[in-house]
Amino acid sequence: MKSVSGKALCKIVERYGWELKRITGSHHIYAKEANTVILCIPVHGNRDLPTGTLRSILKDAGMTQDDLQ
Repeated sequence: MKSVSGKALCKIVERYGWELKRITGSHHIYAKEANTVILCIPVHGNRDLPTGTLRSILKDAGMTQDDLQ
């Protein structure tokens, strides 16, 4: 799996229609109107997200690895 930072993932999910609702500490909370799922993306500078965390966020968002391009 391609490694991605929290900052980069935020930009990617925004391209797919997710809207930033609030920031609590270092966690960015995203929601989509047509969806009841809420994404919580940890943003710790430019550190890459752990693989399991990235997989879980992509699964919740209904995205695949190919969408990270």
